[in-house]
Amino acid sequence: MSKTNIITIGGYQQLQEELDYLWRVKRPDITKKVTWAASLGDRSENADYKENKRVLRHIDWRVRYLRKRFEDIRVVEYNPEQEGKVYFGAWVEIENDDGEQKRFRIVGPDEIFEKKDVISIDSPMARALLSKEIDDEVEVSVPSGIAIWYINKIEYEKN
Repeated sequence: MSKTNIITIGGYQQLQEELDYLWRVKRPDITKKVTWAASLGDRSENADYKENKRVLRHIDWRVRYLRKRFEDIRVVEYNPEQEGKVYFGAWVEIENDDGEQKRFRIVGPDEIFEKKDVISIDSPMARALLSKEIDDEVEVSVPSGIAIWYINKIEYEKN
């Protein structure tokens, strides 16, 4: 399955900050360490050199990845017409028949890592919620069958 190429304005800003940090702060620091470690001589047994080269390769990979993603992604901003229904960028509160509640924001796939309160627009839950309204019943396919959720609240961050 391919990634959806949309992102919230906040997610876009976070990716820009990450790219800026990697390129302007982290990479120059690691490059200095690699240069210093290389000056010590035999690189084959130099743990500092090997580790910092590995870190540098990872930074370079991430920088290339982010630059390529910026070419492909499109920022989707809040629109007042979204009010009352679940669309991209919505904060949604749902509940099942057992009283279990969840609250999360529907965001782009580039925004979900290391966050507990977001889900990707590409997830089965997000797909099932799209265009639904408060009090709607939502059926979500899960490995054990079908889960039923009810929408309690829909909110948007107004940029």
